[in-house]
Amino acid sequence: MDRKHFFQNQPAAAVGIAACAISVTAANEIQLLPAGQFRATDGRPHDVPHWQIDAERAARIIDEFLTRKNRTVVDYEHQTLLTAQNGQPAPAAAWFSQIEWRDSGLYAIDVEWTARASQMIESGEYRYISPVFTYDKQTGAVKRLLNAALTNNPALDGMDAVAASQINLLYPDKESLTMNELLEQLRWLLNLPVTATTEEVVAELQKAIDQLKASAPAVASRADFHLVALVNGLNAQITTLRAVADNPDPARFVPVAAMQALQGELASLKAEQSERTVNEVVESALAEGRLLPVQENWARDLGKKDLASLTAYLEASQPIAALSGNQTGGKPPAGGGEGEPLTDEQLTLCRVMNISPEDFRKNLRPSD
Repeated sequence: MDRKHFFQNQPAAAVGIAACAISVTAANEIQLLPAGQFRATDGRPHDVPHWQIDAERAARIIDEFLTRKNRTVVDYEHQTLLTAQNGQPAPAAAWFSQIEWRDSGLYAIDVEWTARASQMIESGEYRYISPVFTYDKQTGAVKRLLNAALTNNPALDGMDAVAASQINLLYPDKESLTMNELLEQLRWLLNLPVTATTEEVVAELQKAIDQLKASAPAVASRADFHLVALVNGLNAQITTLRAVADNPDPARFVPVAAMQALQGELASLKAEQSERTVNEVVESALAEGRLLPVQENWARDLGKKDLASLTAYLEASQPIAALSGNQTGGKPPAGGGEGEPLTDEQLTLCRVMNISPEDFRKNLRPSD
């Protein structure tokens, strides 16, 4: 059964409350209702031909029953229902929380009897179990199990009147239904559990109001403020923004071709600046003797790729005097002229620089 709309869908005039009797023992299982169609020994029901329950109906009753947090009572002589009229206490004879359907009817299967009740049943002081249930006054179909009682008089005088007095407990008035429905909708709106109390709903609603006032004070303070209108307005803004994002206005943005051209010009300027820097570094290194002429192309290539590496190499290189000025003071060289053998010092430089004597001669500056 859908408990969410149980009360709303069952007007009080269409539902009756009844009690009948079945033999009982002090076992932990008791039969609550017989299968099929049945009547009480006192001639009830009077408003329908009979009560009735089957496996499909029982499944709905069980589903609703298992949602209860508290165990269900078995009292004495239906005193739970009568206490409001006679002011007497309603002690429990037993408790149960599990019911199941069998071919012979509906059973409670985890009954815990009190010691007093067990003794009274065993001694024959009580012989019957009388379940209390609601039923459809049009069809007689059992709708909900309320509780049960030990009794020796299933047809209790005034039981119909007592049952009628309990209608308000099961079927609140229209105002209560409206409030319950409102709380249910607020729980959904605020994403609260169905067990949230009225106080918790109010507290969460106040948080939402405070946040709304803080984020949109101008809107929230207006005399014609309406939450649905606000939500609709926000949705319209979101739709507009999505449309703009999906279909941008070309006039408001730089064309791709122009951006690519600008990027090309910037890259060209960077390349020219880098080339000038490399030229300056290489020419300075050649003049200082830190670089051989045969290394010029290599140095330029390295500088274009990694200027920092070239600079580090040149800073670590020692200037070679033979490459930066006259080694003879303007006099013909003692050795190393064309056809003349190189001196020992010059040959040592060739080995250190890993170049041939011929290339070394080409790099020597002519005598003044």
